[in-house]
Amino acid sequence: MKYAVIDRGDTLSQSLAEQFHQLAAERGFEREDAEPDIVISIGGDGTMLQAFHNYVHRVSKVAFVGIHTGHLGFYADWKVNELEELVSMMAASEPIIVRYPLAEIEVETPTEKLQYYALNEFTLKGADATLVVQMNVNDEPFEMFRGDGIVISTPSGSTAYNKSVGGSIVHPSIESLQIAEIASINNRVYRTLGSSFLLPRHHHCDIISKKEQRLVLAIDHVSIQRSDIKSIRCSVSPHKVNFARYRPFPFWNRVRDAFIDM
Repeated sequence: MKYAVIDRGDTLSQSLAEQFHQLAAERGFEREDAEPDIVISIGGDGTMLQAFHNYVHRVSKVAFVGIHTGHLGFYADWKVNELEELVSMMAASEPIIVRYPLAEIEVETPTEKLQYYALNEFTLKGADATLVVQMNVNDEPFEMFRGDGIVISTPSGSTAYNKSVGGSIVHPSIESLQIAEIASINNRVYRTLGSSFLLPRHHHCDIISKKEQRLVLAIDHVSIQRSDIKSIRCSVSPHKVNFARYRPFPFWNRVRDAFIDM
C-alpha cells in the first residue's frame, strides 16, 4: 500500500504523523507522497480540505482517511488514541470506499476560463461593496441578487458555512448543490428567493457579474480576489472524492455528535 500523510502542523499532529510512519513501516506500507493510494489527514476538517486540494488532480485515484486531534470532525473517523488500531485494520482488510459529491466551479474572464473543485463549498462575496449579480438556473434568468454573498455547498459541506446561514443539512448520497444567501437585500430592483434551494446533478447555476466589482472567491479554504470575472458556472462535478472506511460511521451519527450530543 502506498500512502501519504498531511498533518495540521501543530506539535500533536506532527507527533502522530511520525508515529504513523513508524507503524506503517512495520506493516510494510510504502510512503509515496507523489502518487499515494491512501492519504492520511491528521488534524481537523481544515486539514482534510488541504489534503483534498493537494491531491485534487488525482481525486479519482486516491482515498482519504481522517484522524482528528481536536473536536470530532465530519471527515475524520479516528481519534488520537486509535492510531495503532487504524494501521492494523489497514494492513488486515480492504476498506469500504464511500464517495461524496464535489462542486465544480468554472470561472470565465475576458481572457481565460478557470476550473476549480470544492469539497465543502464555494463562496462569492464583494471585496469592496455589496455583491451584485444575476443568477440563472439552467440558462434561464432566476433572480437578481444584491447582498453580502452567496454560498454554494456540497452535501458534505452543508454542515459548514451553509448551515450557519440557514441552509439545510443534506445527506451526501444526494448528488446536489445547495445555494444559500448571505444577507440579501430585497426591494423593487433586487428580488431573491429568500431561502436556500437545491440543484440536482444534471442542473447548473450561472452567476453573472452585473457591475464592475472586485470579487472574493473562496473555494473551501482557498481565497482568490479578481476584478475581471464575467460569469461563474456551478454544477455537481462528474468526479467524486473517495473516503476509505475501515469501520462504519454513518453521516447522521456525525451530525448528532457535532450538533446535538453534549
